[in-house]
Amino acid sequence: MKKIILTMLLSMVALSVLGTDGAEASSPRQVEVLLNANKLSFPDAKPFQDSQGSVMVPIRFVSEALGGKISYSKSGGKTIVEIRKGDDLVKMTVGQTSAQVNGKAKDYGTKVILKQNRTFVPLRLVSEGLGEKVEWDKVGRWVWIGEKTFRNTDDAEFKLRPLSDFKAYMKANIFFNKVASDEPYNGIKIVQANQLPIKLGDGEIIYDIRLENVKGMDYIVTRSSERNTPVFFMVKDDFVKFRYGLDSAFVNNKDGTATNYYPVTSTSDVFQNGKYNQYYDWTKFTLSNADYIAFSTHQPKDYLVVIVNPFK
Repeated sequence: MKKIILTMLLSMVALSVLGTDGAEASSPRQVEVLLNANKLSFPDAKPFQDSQGSVMVPIRFVSEALGGKISYSKSGGKTIVEIRKGDDLVKMTVGQTSAQVNGKAKDYGTKVILKQNRTFVPLRLVSEGLGEKVEWDKVGRWVWIGEKTFRNTDDAEFKLRPLSDFKAYMKANIFFNKVASDEPYNGIKIVQANQLPIKLGDGEIIYDIRLENVKGMDYIVTRSSERNTPVFFMVKDDFVKFRYGLDSAFVNNKDGTATNYYPVTSTSDVFQNGKYNQYYDWTKFTLSNADYIAFSTHQPKDYLVVIVNPFK
């Protein structure tokens, strides 16, 4: 109960200071490809969206991740690309919009191209040619291939660490208590940014986290399945920096996800462990001071989930 009262107070202070201006649109982000909800890594040539709006993916990396075998040949001065996956065979020619899928010609309206020494094909070809379920996520600029089988913090790969390992961050012990009670969490589980998206136990899904500057102010921006779940920055040998999402900047993406904005700096930091410190200079905090970003949620109820600060 003490934790709930304190977080309500901090959120009211933060909202009253930050004002009501909505967030501005940011520049387009890099297109990402996810296979069964795990991001694929592209060491050089990256997926992109062309001037016609077609999503283009480097076919070698995608086909090999799907278990396909790719080969190249030359015919009449043109490059021929073949992909075999099980009983499926796809043949395409660089510079053409059509492909042979199991012996049948299909036109995709966008040319297969060579860029940065990689062959790029339209996303539809992955779906129709390789028999995969494919979805374009225009909000995240993500290509979902296969099933949305999210990692879960309940999974064995995420080890529960005792609170004692984080003693240096616990000057404000109250934030390390369970949301619904004053009992301490059983421990903490650590997530890396490259492990997103991830489901927090039986609770929300965190799809993405990024840093944006809006009208001269820095914000942590999350895309999640919930609205404005509180977060706090964990700073060694200092009080936590609690942040509530800015309601006026909240975006309902109308796809079951929300975009939430959290200010990096806030006047609410003058409240330290529930006590007002008029001499504390809240403007000196920078994001690089924080080692972890914690999600203050009801689920999972027994442990705290933190992400290693990717913005240091």
